[in-house]
Amino acid sequence: MEALISVPFSTESAVTFVIIATLSWLWIFRWQQRHRLAPKEWPVIGAAVETIRNFDDLHDWVLSYFQKGIKTFRVKFPGTMYTYTVDPKNIEYILKTNFANFPKGDLYHKNMETLLGDGIFNADGEVWRQQRKTASFEFASRVLRDYSTVIFRENALKVGDIVVGASQTHNAVDMQDLFMRLTLEGICKVGFGVEIGTLSPSLPAIPFASNFDNANEAVTYRFFDPFWRLKQLFNIGNEAVLSRSVKVVDDFTYNVIRTRRVELQSTEGENKKADLLSRFILLGEDPEQNFTDKTLRDIILNFIIAGRDTTAATLSWFFYLLGNHPRVADKIYDELHALDDDANVNKSQSLNQEMSEYATQLTYDVLLKLQYLHAAITETIRLYPAVPQDPKGILADDVLPDGTVLKKGGLITYVPYSQGRMKDIWGEDAEDFRPERWIKDGVFTPLSPFKFSAFQAGPRICLGKDSAYLQMKMASALLCRFFKFELAPGHPVKYRTMATLSMQRGVKMYVTRR
Repeated sequence: MEALISVPFSTESAVTFVIIATLSWLWIFRWQQRHRLAPKEWPVIGAAVETIRNFDDLHDWVLSYFQKGIKTFRVKFPGTMYTYTVDPKNIEYILKTNFANFPKGDLYHKNMETLLGDGIFNADGEVWRQQRKTASFEFASRVLRDYSTVIFRENALKVGDIVVGASQTHNAVDMQDLFMRLTLEGICKVGFGVEIGTLSPSLPAIPFASNFDNANEAVTYRFFDPFWRLKQLFNIGNEAVLSRSVKVVDDFTYNVIRTRRVELQSTEGENKKADLLSRFILLGEDPEQNFTDKTLRDIILNFIIAGRDTTAATLSWFFYLLGNHPRVADKIYDELHALDDDANVNKSQSLNQEMSEYATQLTYDVLLKLQYLHAAITETIRLYPAVPQDPKGILADDVLPDGTVLKKGGLITYVPYSQGRMKDIWGEDAEDFRPERWIKDGVFTPLSPFKFSAFQAGPRICLGKDSAYLQMKMASALLCRFFKFELAPGHPVKYRTMATLSMQRGVKMYVTRR
């Protein structure tokens, strides 16, 4: 017995024992997950490695788990738990029934704060309510609607002129670039009363736009990178890109604020309040509001991500789908061509003049009547929602209608990108582009916003939905009436993983006149 006790336990033996024990533990841990439908996890780091490895294809990676037959699953990350769902009952519970328990939350706010600050899409509580109340009043205004219609028509014609040139030179044109210019010009004029000249014939470089996209991607990466604060501290990697990009974005934004303030001082009457920024500047003159230029900066950038990125992304995917589905493009043309009798278009004019004359017929009321065009755009949003995932914070422990337990401090994310591809919601042809699914007896028929959740629902339902449709239908009607669009052979079309579903390399297309 004494001999046994005296046997030395060497350092090498101890190390070997620890290694064997650790490997055994990891093997058992992984073996227990062999039938797990959700992403596989590791101790401490959870599913961070798998998520980061699939970051460039994040939305399809998430979709792949839903396609295994589940409607809700959880993914563990260092310090928090993410829950993903496509179940309409869960989505209604999150967005409406128990809305108060699912704010944007501290985690979302901290990750997005560098770019979006305390703007409407990154705020909760009284800050959110105040901004939404003002924006809601403005979006309901007929004055803003009529003003928007005029601006959207003018900008659509500028895009049309550029497309005419591309059709004559037979050069491929990046439609996403044009649409990003279109919507940036639109939101700056309608939202902030400032013209920036992005649609001039020379197509000038837009440092703001590229830097805004880089910042958008960088803050999205934070959700899956446990080391982003360390990178921020040393200003390296994605955080260095974010810092440089936000500097350019801020310079542009504060210049817009300064310009509008100067213009307001020399503007009288109703024109003084025609745009959203002016409303907020005038509101900020009330000492109780405590509005600073930083407040206005946050407001501007939030409306830009809503008014530029989302609409431009949808238009880009729409024309991409038309290039792949000429049958749909022809049906849209037939609907638009039917307006010609009213438009009394003079065929002897130049194409630019012909478009200009036709555009005068594209009033708000006429655009409302374009049922098939509306359905085709909506079908695009179903398959390529501008906001592919929307995470919410969890204030208190909760249980979703499907029985999923939620813990305080985590994130619950509903996923429009995946939901639009669920066969149990949309049928066996869920992944097909078929605008007819929205038409009944010749009339567009909407579905529950909890099944078609791209515009949210409940208290946070998208305020700019009608304005977005107005701009998209104006541009689409003009372009689809006069041109055919064909995808450039070999050009790769893929999304870029960030808060909105923009294309990584745009969508290059050849244009011919109809």
